[in-house]
Amino acid sequence: MGALYTAAEAAEHATRWRRIMSAGAAAVTPATIRSWASRGHLTPTGLDERGHPLYAHADVARAEAATRARALRLVGITQSS
Repeated sequence: MGALYTAAEAAEHATRWRRIMSAGAAAVTPATIRSWASRGHLTPTGLDERGHPLYAHADVARAEAATRARALRLVGITQSS
């Protein structure tokens, strides 16, 4: 299945991807990861030993890309494929 991340770990990875793809864009926080999950952009794949949700690497990457693209569109920036 691949790596699973807590919200904090997912936020670290998403921040790295966002900064690479968007020339230093803002950080992704654990609260953002939880928000993506509550809005249906990210589905937990499992639970850790404390019952906290875990997110799959590929799912975090997809959610980050989708929300980044949406945010850029809102400010009038379109990304080329």
